[in-house]
Amino acid sequence: MSTAAVILAAGLGTRMRSRQPKALHPIAARPMLRHILAAATEVFDRAVVVIGPDMPELERIAAPHPVVVQVDRLGTGHAALQAAALLEDFAGDVAVLYADNPLITPETLRRLAAARGEAGLALVAMRPVDPGRYGRVLTDATGDVQRVVEWADATPAEREVGLCNAGVICAPASKLFGWLRAIRNDNAKGEYYLTDAVALARQDGQRVVAIEAPEAELRGINSRAELAAAEASVQARLRAAAMAGGATLIQPDSVTFAFDTQLGQDVTIGPNVVFGPGVVVEDEVEIRAFSHLEGCIVRNGAVIGPFARLRPGTLVERAAHVGNFVELKATVLGEGAKANHLSYLGDATIGAGANIGAGTITCNYDGVNKHRTEIGAGAFIGSDSALVAPVRVGARALVAAGSVITEDVPDDALAIARGRQANKPGRGFRGKGGKA
Repeated sequence: MSTAAVILAAGLGTRMRSRQPKALHPIAARPMLRHILAAATEVFDRAVVVIGPDMPELERIAAPHPVVVQVDRLGTGHAALQAAALLEDFAGDVAVLYADNPLITPETLRRLAAARGEAGLALVAMRPVDPGRYGRVLTDATGDVQRVVEWADATPAEREVGLCNAGVICAPASKLFGWLRAIRNDNAKGEYYLTDAVALARQDGQRVVAIEAPEAELRGINSRAELAAAEASVQARLRAAAMAGGATLIQPDSVTFAFDTQLGQDVTIGPNVVFGPGVVVEDEVEIRAFSHLEGCIVRNGAVIGPFARLRPGTLVERAAHVGNFVELKATVLGEGAKANHLSYLGDATIGAGANIGAGTITCNYDGVNKHRTEIGAGAFIGSDSALVAPVRVGARALVAAGSVITEDVPDDALAIARGRQANKPGRGFRGKGGKA
């Protein structure tokens, strides 16, 4: 049987005091919506995203999944109903998920789908340490769910119940959208609650069951503090996975990973290293303290940092060295090549075994276009050199320190591009009194 997920992502982020939709806020360098889509598409065959009006960036992030717009925000039941036009004739089960509940795992969603096979409707519940204002799940003597009551509408006795609603449900499309249309808004908030589908399913003679999952993966994110707590939870999970995979983290709590960071075995990562999205690090690489990597590949045995920055499009080949305060952007640093101090190398290809002296920069931008610099294998670039692209320095060539290179340098040549030194006897420093 085919399955589909409806993901509710119309939240404005009001409590986050943000101008951007709540589902755009990132965790581990990926928007919340992309997190829940990744989990959902691992389990369900289709996904539909419900957004609010004027959310083009959210629509872009949802692609290639279809998007429907909830023009009036009248509650979660009303939001889920907006997907009816795309799924009402769907011959399978539909789960309703939330973009601001991005940590739910594929394993939990598989359990939800399996539980639906034993009942007319299945939902996800949890037992938080502090139930707070969560809706309560009320069960009968057999453990089946009777109804879900929102905190604002619950009696004092019902608020004492520890089993809380996570908001996620799964039911046949043929039934679900009928129940959604029957939901009323005669409650404390005047909204159409998705959870009222539980009582309607019971009235329809359907069995309703709940699966329980850990609070850590079901907590909603409605504030900056909750976003920070979710980030900490995900980072702890990513660090544990990195170490289980064979990486050494010298000071684990100080390392920040992206959702897609890939590490080989026997990688060593120093304190306060930050990974942006799109980083691949192969075996036996050392990344020293305070380095920042994003959109790059680091081959076996390379050494990065400390205080290095690798920007998107960079490839560091085997056994190459990138030292302190060196920045690479869209650059290939060849096997065994070294750039150890205080350099900017942008839009460059650097051959194997080349040495880049301290203070070297590739002048890659002319104010309109970017241009590439090529440095041949075994070349030596002296300190404080500027290579004005487009330019090529040949294999085994030597660029004298302090040179500004504007023309190609042939293989095996020495290039000197600086003013000649002139010494003036007796013209040394004189103080205010005019004496040496």
